[in-house]
Amino acid sequence: MGLGALRRMSRKTIRSGSRIRVLIVDDSVVIRRLVRLALEEDPVIEVAGAAANGAIALSKIPQVNPDVITLDIEMPEMDGLEALRRIRKQYPAQRVIMFSTLTERGAEATFEALALGADDYVGKAANVGSLDRSMAKLREELLPKIKQFFELPGERVARPAPNKPGTAVPPAAARPRVSYPPIQPKVVAIGVSTGGPTALGEIVTQFPRHFPLPVLVVQHMPPTFTRLLAERLQTRTELRVEEAKEGSAVEEGKMLIAPGNYHMRIRKTGDGVAVYLDQAPRENSCRPAVDVMFRSVEEVYGGAVISVMLTGMGHDGLRGVEALKSRGGFVIAQDEASSVVWGMPGSVVNAGLADAVVPLDRVVPEILRHV
Repeated sequence: MGLGALRRMSRKTIRSGSRIRVLIVDDSVVIRRLVRLALEEDPVIEVAGAAANGAIALSKIPQVNPDVITLDIEMPEMDGLEALRRIRKQYPAQRVIMFSTLTERGAEATFEALALGADDYVGKAANVGSLDRSMAKLREELLPKIKQFFELPGERVARPAPNKPGTAVPPAAARPRVSYPPIQPKVVAIGVSTGGPTALGEIVTQFPRHFPLPVLVVQHMPPTFTRLLAERLQTRTELRVEEAKEGSAVEEGKMLIAPGNYHMRIRKTGDGVAVYLDQAPRENSCRPAVDVMFRSVEEVYGGAVISVMLTGMGHDGLRGVEALKSRGGFVIAQDEASSVVWGMPGSVVNAGLADAVVPLDRVVPEILRHV
C-alpha cells in the first residue's frame, strides 16, 4: 500500500477574539474528559463538541463546524479509519489528528490513517502516572499539533519574496558568508516531521537504482513507527532502506532512518562511516532531532553535504543547517505550497539559508543536479 497523497492546505488565520474549534472523538469517557480538560486550559482553543464513535462524529460535524477533529482509531460501531474515509469524502478540507496507541497494531493503523489523509497523529501513552502528569503530557503533545495548522494572532512573520522553483534564496543581509567553491557532496541528510511519511514515500521513488551517496533521515516518530516507516519505504524504492542500528554502515545507495527515541549520529571508523545512537536530552523537544544529526554530519563530512528540509512543524534542523552552510554545504528546502506544515523548511528559508526552494516533486531532481 502506498503512503497516500499529501494534503496541501494553507494555514488558516485565526483572528483576534476567535478560537480554534475542536471536536473530540473517542469511545472512552475518561479520554474525552481528559482531552477536554487539557484543551480548555488554552485560551485559543474551544472544545466544540465530543462524540463516542465515528458515526456520531459524522452527524456532529455540520452542527459544530470544527476546525480540527481528534479521532480515536479503535471505536465501536464505526472506527476511526472508516470515519476518516467518510470525512475525506464529505469534508476534504477538514483537519484530522488521529489518536493512536504506541504499539505495533497502533502504528500500522496510524500509517493507514496517514495514507487515507489524516493530517497528523498523537500517541496514547500508557502508564504516565497521575492525572496531572497525564494532562501535562497531553498538553505538551496535542496542543502544538493542533496549532500547527493555524496562524494565530500576533504570529505572522515577514517572509522573503517568493522564488521560482529551483532558484537560490538570497542570504539575510546581516548574515556574513564565506565563499566556497562547489564541493562534491558525499552524503544527503534529510530532516522531516509532520507530513513526512507521505513526503518520503513520494521522493524515494525518484532515487535511481545506483544512487552514489548514502541518505540519512530524521523523521520525528516514536519507536516501532520508524521501523514500519523504513519497511514501507523499502517497498517503494530500489535504494536499501533500513531503520538505523548501532554500528549501521553509512554506505552509498542506502537510506538510514533514525530510530524513534534515539538521536542518530555518525562517526568515522577504520574502514568507513557508521551510525551510533544515544538517548541524550531532547533537542527542540525531539528525539531523534534533526539538529543532532546535521551537526554530526558536518563533523564527519564538513561541507560535502546536501541537506534537505522537508515538511514539518517547528524549527528543528535550523541550527544544524547553519553549521552545514558555514562549511559550504548545499541546502534544499521544500516550498510552502507543497508542504503540509511549512515550519521546518520555512525557518530555513526565512533565515536566508536555503540555496534552492522547490516543490516536493523537484527535491530529488535538485539533489541529482549536484551529484
